[in-house]
Amino acid sequence: MAVITLTSDFGNIDYYSAILKASIVAASKQVNIVDISHNVESFDIVQAAFLLKNSFGYFPAATCHVGAINLYYSSRNEMICFQRNGHYFIGPNNGLFTLIFPDLQDREVFSIRYASLLKMEAYQAIATFARAIEQRIPFDEIADHGVRLAKGFTVQPVISENSIRATIIHVDHYENVIVNVTKELFYKISKNREFGVFYNPGSPVVNISESYSDVPVGEVLCMFNTSGYLEIAINLGKASSLLNLRKDETIHIDFYN
Repeated sequence: MAVITLTSDFGNIDYYSAILKASIVAASKQVNIVDISHNVESFDIVQAAFLLKNSFGYFPAATCHVGAINLYYSSRNEMICFQRNGHYFIGPNNGLFTLIFPDLQDREVFSIRYASLLKMEAYQAIATFARAIEQRIPFDEIADHGVRLAKGFTVQPVISENSIRATIIHVDHYENVIVNVTKELFYKISKNREFGVFYNPGSPVVNISESYSDVPVGEVLCMFNTSGYLEIAINLGKASSLLNLRKDETIHIDFYN
C-alpha cells in the first residue's frame, strides 16, 4: 500500500484538503494518506519546508510527500516531482524543495504544468503522480524532464567568534520557540565556553537542558529538540505568549572567554 503525506496551507476549515485527498483516492486504489500539517501559514514555503524536512525521514522508503503550498504562485504554474533519499516528492516549483534540499539539481527534477484552480489541474497532477508511484510508472511517462528550479531563501544565523544572532523560525503547538541554530553550530561556536541565550535584554538562559523537567514548573529553559534545533521553552508553560516571542524575531547568544 502506497503511503502519501500531505503538507499544505489549506487549513482545516475549508474543503480544499478533502478535495485533494479525494483526487488521490480516486486515482490510487490502495493508498494510506498521512497529514503532516494543513496549518502552514498562507503561502509560507519556509515554514512548510521546516515541517517537511524534519518529518519525511521518519516515514518508510518509497513514501510520496506532497508539498501543496502556494500552488498558484504565478501565471505559469509548474509542479515538480523527483526522488531523493529513497522518497518521492511533488509540489510547486516555487522554491519549497530547494529549502529542504539546497543541493537539488535541475537534472533530477521532472515537471507537470497546470493552470487554474477551477480546472482542478494541480490536484490532478498530484493524484497522477501518486498513481505513478503506486504502479511504478516511470516519471517520463507523466512529466517532462528539463526544469529550471526556483530557489527558496531563508534567513541564516549571523555568527562571529563570540556570538550568534539567531532568528525564531517556528512556534509549535505548545508555544515552544524554535530558533535557527542547530546543535552542531552551537557547539562549534561555543567551544565549551560559558554562554547566555538572551531572549530579552536582561534574563539570559545559561544552561542547555536535556528535558523540560530539568527546571521547575514555570521556569524558562533552552534545549535541543528532536530535530536538533535550539528551543526556548517554559516547563508546562507557553513560551511564545509569556515571553512575548514571535516568529522572525531575533535571539542573541553570547559566548564568554
